[in-house]
Amino acid sequence: MGRNDWTDEKLFFRLLNNKSDRTYWENISALRKRPTHEVFDKCIELTFSKDPKAREIGIDTLAQLGTPLRPFYSDTIKRFFELLETENDPEILKSLLIAISHNNEQLNQAQINKLCEFANTDNDGIKEGLVFSLLRIKNPFAIDTLIKLSSDRLDYVRDWATFGIGSMIEKNNRKIRAALWARVNDKHEDTKYEAIVGLAIRKDARVKGIIKRELLSRIYSTSLFEAIIDFGDKDFLPLLRQHFKEDNASKDINPEWLKELKECISELGRKLKHQAKDG
Repeated sequence: MGRNDWTDEKLFFRLLNNKSDRTYWENISALRKRPTHEVFDKCIELTFSKDPKAREIGIDTLAQLGTPLRPFYSDTIKRFFELLETENDPEILKSLLIAISHNNEQLNQAQINKLCEFANTDNDGIKEGLVFSLLRIKNPFAIDTLIKLSSDRLDYVRDWATFGIGSMIEKNNRKIRAALWARVNDKHEDTKYEAIVGLAIRKDARVKGIIKRELLSRIYSTSLFEAIIDFGDKDFLPLLRQHFKEDNASKDINPEWLKELKECISELGRKLKHQAKDG
C-alpha cells in the first residue's frame, strides 16, 4: 500500500514520530492533496502545540493544502499572521514565512507591514523566508524591503531579492534600476545575472555594455541569453554568430551551452524581425 493510500491519522503519526526527516516532505505532500476539513482542523490544532515540530508540520501542510484551489485560504492566512505575533523559534518563523510566500496574492497593507518588520533580523533563515514571502508583491513597502535585502551580506538573499525586484514585478523606477545596477558586478554570479536580466527587461541602456562584457568573457549562462533576448538589440547578433561559429569548431565547448547559444541567436533574430514589422 502506497503512502497516498494511508489514512490521515497514519500520515500525521509518521510525521510526528519519525526520528528521521528522510520522508518528511513525502508525507507532507500526501496530506496537502487532501483538502478536507479534518486535515485542515488537525493542522490548525498542531499550530497551537507547544512542540515546535508539531507547529512546523501544521504550517508546512497548510502552506499548500489543496493546491491550487486552496479552500481554506482565508482561515490559513489569518492563522499564519496570528503565529507571526507569537512565534519565537527562528526555524518555525522561516517555515512560516515560506508558507506565506505560497499564499501572498491577497495580503493587505497591515499584513505586508508585518512581514517587512523582519527586514532587520540577524537570523539568516528568517531573512531567507522573508525574501520568499515578498516575491511578486507589488506594494511599495514590500519592494523597498526587497531592495534593502538585495544588498544583504548573504549571497542567496541578495540573489532572490534581486530576482524579486528584477523579474518578478514589472514596476520600473529610478530606485529599482539603481538597486539592480548596484548588483551588476556582484561577486555572486547568480545575483549579478539577475541584476543584468532585470535591467534588460527595463531596457536600461547602460546594461548593453555589461551584456557585451559578459559575452566577451565567454562565460555563458542561461540568464545572460535571457537578458540578450529581453534587451532585443541587433548589435548583439554579429557577436553571437561569431561566437557560435568559433565555438562550434571547438571540442572544448559544452554541447548544451552551444545549443542554448544557437537558440538565443534564433530567438533574438525572431524578436528583431517582429520589432521591424511593428515599427
